[in-house]
Amino acid sequence: MASASSAEPAVGTAEPSYLPATVQGAVKILVTGPFGVGKTTLVGALSEITPLRTEEVMTTAGVGVDDLTGRPDKTTTTVALDFGRITLNPQLALYLFGTPGQQRFWPLWEDLSRGALGAIALVDARRLDESFDVLGQLEEQRIPFAVAVNVFPDSPEHPEDDLRVALDLLPDVPILRCDARDRQAAYDVLIDFVDHLLSTAVLELQR
Repeated sequence: MASASSAEPAVGTAEPSYLPATVQGAVKILVTGPFGVGKTTLVGALSEITPLRTEEVMTTAGVGVDDLTGRPDKTTTTVALDFGRITLNPQLALYLFGTPGQQRFWPLWEDLSRGALGAIALVDARRLDESFDVLGQLEEQRIPFAVAVNVFPDSPEHPEDDLRVALDLLPDVPILRCDARDRQAAYDVLIDFVDHLLSTAVLELQR
């Protein structure tokens, strides 16, 4: 991951910039999870450019549809995607696509997931049951993923084994922890996940 480490100073600067002319390839990572888990925040923390966001103000039409329990300050929701970019090295860029959290926007999943190298699935330890549908979608589409537990101030501390059982995860699915607001923590999650993907690819080649 030496090439990814060289991009670290640029992560989260959110300054408008053009893609370097030397870039010849790109990879795609999804950032997904249930409603209100911090996907937009994570993409914003990682992106070296000002992220594209498709947030809309929540209206009375969402009453009874979007559960705001424990999220009284949430006033907007992503209705299409979040988009960010990291230049991993002079030849390679990584594109981040944040997905909407509500099921009514899931028809967008097929397009957003096409060609994705993998997905970071954010979960909220206070509401693990809300993650089941998203994780099921990833398994159904056979997208490699890692679970990233977004740490909120009142999040309970669950041992990794308990989380794996509660979320019904296979042994090879990484469980990571981060504060999506923290640039370095978000970057560490991305590095760990890409390392996992590379290790998995090497094992597949050796079989």
